[in-house]
Amino acid sequence: MHLVLAANAEVDQPWVVDATADFALKTGATVAVVCVDEVELERLAPVPRTVFAAQAAEAAALAEQRLTAAGVQATSTVLPGVAREQVLAFAEQQQADIIVVGASSRPAVATRLLGSVPLAIVSRSTRPVLVVPHPAPGP
Repeated sequence: MHLVLAANAEVDQPWVVDATADFALKTGATVAVVCVDEVELERLAPVPRTVFAAQAAEAAALAEQRLTAAGVQATSTVLPGVAREQVLAFAEQQQADIIVVGASSRPAVATRLLGSVPLAIVSRSTRPVLVVPHPAPGP
Protein backbone atom coordinates (compact mmCIF):
# COMPACT_ATOMS: atom_id res chain seq x y z
CA MET A 1 0.00 0.00 0.00
CA HIS A 2 1.21 3.51 -0.78
CA LEU A 3 -0.04 6.71 0.88
CA VAL A 4 0.40 10.31 -0.18
CA LEU A 5 0.46 12.75 2.73
CA ALA A 6 -0.36 16.33 1.75
CA ALA A 7 1.65 18.39 4.23
CA ASN A 8 0.48 21.91 5.04
CA ALA A 9 3.24 24.50 4.49
CA GLU A 10 1.44 27.17 6.48
CA VAL A 11 0.50 25.32 9.68
CA ASP A 12 2.32 22.62 11.62
CA GLN A 13 -0.04 19.63 11.95
CA PRO A 14 1.91 16.91 13.78
CA TRP A 15 -1.27 14.96 14.58
CA VAL A 16 -1.82 14.44 10.84
CA VAL A 17 1.68 13.00 10.46
CA ASP A 18 1.20 10.83 13.57
CA ALA A 19 -2.13 9.49 12.26
CA THR A 20 -0.46 8.76 8.91
CA ALA A 21 2.41 6.96 10.66
CA ASP A 22 -0.03 4.89 12.73
CA PHE A 23 -2.01 3.92 9.62
CA ALA A 24 1.15 3.12 7.65
CA LEU A 25 2.57 0.95 10.43
CA LYS A 26 -0.69 -0.99 10.74
CA THR A 27 -0.96 -1.58 6.99
CA GLY A 28 2.71 -1.81 6.00
CA ALA A 29 2.29 1.20 3.72
CA THR A 30 4.99 3.51 2.45
CA VAL A 31 4.38 7.26 2.47
CA ALA A 32 5.22 9.97 -0.04
CA VAL A 33 4.95 13.40 1.57
CA VAL A 34 4.11 16.26 -0.76
CA CYS A 35 4.03 19.94 0.11
CA VAL A 36 3.08 22.68 -2.32
CA ASP A 37 4.36 26.26 -2.14
CA GLU A 38 0.91 27.69 -3.09
CA VAL A 39 2.31 30.36 -5.39
CA GLU A 40 0.13 30.49 -8.48
CA LEU A 41 1.79 33.49 -10.10
CA GLU A 42 5.08 34.66 -8.62
CA ARG A 43 4.64 38.22 -9.86
CA LEU A 44 1.48 38.54 -7.72
CA ALA A 45 3.07 37.05 -4.59
CA PRO A 46 3.95 39.43 -1.72
CA VAL A 47 7.44 37.88 -1.41
CA PRO A 48 9.65 35.84 -3.77
CA ARG A 49 8.63 32.24 -4.46
CA THR A 50 11.82 31.09 -2.72
CA VAL A 51 10.33 32.12 0.64
CA PHE A 52 7.24 29.98 0.08
CA ALA A 53 9.31 27.14 -1.38
CA ALA A 54 11.58 27.14 1.69
CA GLN A 55 8.54 27.02 3.98
CA ALA A 56 7.12 24.09 1.99
CA ALA A 57 10.47 22.29 2.01
CA GLU A 58 10.72 22.64 5.78
CA ALA A 59 7.19 21.29 6.29
CA ALA A 60 7.84 18.33 3.98
CA ALA A 61 11.19 17.52 5.63
CA LEU A 62 9.69 17.68 9.13
CA ALA A 63 6.86 15.33 8.13
CA GLU A 64 9.31 12.92 6.50
CA GLN A 65 11.57 12.96 9.58
CA ARG A 66 8.63 12.35 11.92
CA LEU A 67 7.43 9.42 9.79
CA THR A 68 10.93 7.94 9.56
CA ALA A 69 11.40 8.28 13.33
CA ALA A 70 8.17 6.31 13.77
CA GLY A 71 9.56 3.51 11.59
CA VAL A 72 7.73 4.34 8.35
CA GLN A 73 9.46 4.33 4.96
CA ALA A 74 8.88 7.87 3.67
CA THR A 75 10.04 10.31 1.01
CA SER A 76 9.26 13.99 0.55
CA THR A 77 8.68 16.22 -2.46
CA VAL A 78 8.05 19.95 -2.79
CA LEU A 79 6.08 21.25 -5.76
CA PRO A 80 5.23 24.74 -7.01
CA GLY A 81 1.71 25.89 -7.73
CA VAL A 82 -1.80 25.37 -6.46
CA ALA A 83 -2.06 22.74 -3.72
CA ARG A 84 -5.31 21.07 -4.75
CA GLU A 85 -4.10 20.56 -8.32
CA GLN A 86 -0.57 19.51 -7.47
CA VAL A 87 -1.55 17.09 -4.69
CA LEU A 88 -4.02 15.32 -6.99
CA ALA A 89 -1.48 15.13 -9.85
CA PHE A 90 1.21 13.86 -7.45
CA ALA A 91 -1.13 11.19 -6.09
CA GLU A 92 -1.84 10.00 -9.63
CA GLN A 93 1.87 9.95 -10.47
CA GLN A 94 2.62 8.03 -7.25
CA GLN A 95 -0.33 5.68 -7.84
CA ALA A 96 -1.42 6.37 -4.27
CA ASP A 97 -3.90 4.04 -2.66
CA ILE A 98 -5.01 6.80 -0.28
CA ILE A 99 -4.40 10.55 0.02
CA VAL A 100 -4.09 11.80 3.60
CA VAL A 101 -4.85 15.45 4.44
CA GLY A 102 -5.44 17.39 7.62
CA ALA A 103 -8.74 19.12 8.20
CA SER A 104 -8.74 22.79 7.24
CA SER A 105 -6.96 25.02 9.71
CA ARG A 106 -8.62 28.20 8.46
CA PRO A 107 -11.34 29.92 10.48
CA ALA A 108 -14.87 29.49 9.09
CA VAL A 109 -15.01 32.96 7.52
CA ALA A 110 -11.68 32.48 5.75
CA THR A 111 -12.80 29.06 4.52
CA ARG A 112 -15.95 30.60 3.04
CA LEU A 113 -13.95 33.33 1.30
CA LEU A 114 -10.82 31.43 0.27
CA GLY A 115 -12.01 27.84 0.11
CA SER A 116 -10.62 24.72 1.70
CA VAL A 117 -7.78 22.70 0.20
CA PRO A 118 -8.86 19.46 1.94
CA LEU A 119 -12.44 19.88 0.74
CA ALA A 120 -11.26 20.60 -2.82
CA ILE A 121 -9.10 17.47 -2.76
CA VAL A 122 -11.96 15.33 -1.44
CA SER A 123 -14.40 16.64 -4.03
CA ARG A 124 -12.03 16.30 -7.02
CA SER A 125 -10.09 13.13 -6.20
CA THR A 126 -10.66 9.84 -7.96
CA ARG A 127 -8.73 8.17 -5.13
CA PRO A 128 -9.86 7.67 -1.52
CA VAL A 129 -9.03 10.60 0.76
CA LEU A 130 -8.54 10.32 4.52
CA VAL A 131 -9.15 13.64 6.31
CA VAL A 132 -7.57 13.75 9.77
CA PRO A 133 -9.50 16.10 12.08
CA HIS A 134 -7.98 18.41 14.66
CA PRO A 135 -7.33 16.64 17.97
CA ALA A 136 -9.98 17.06 20.63
CA PRO A 137 -9.08 19.65 23.26
CA GLY A 138 -7.62 18.21 26.43
CA PRO A 139 -9.50 18.05 29.74
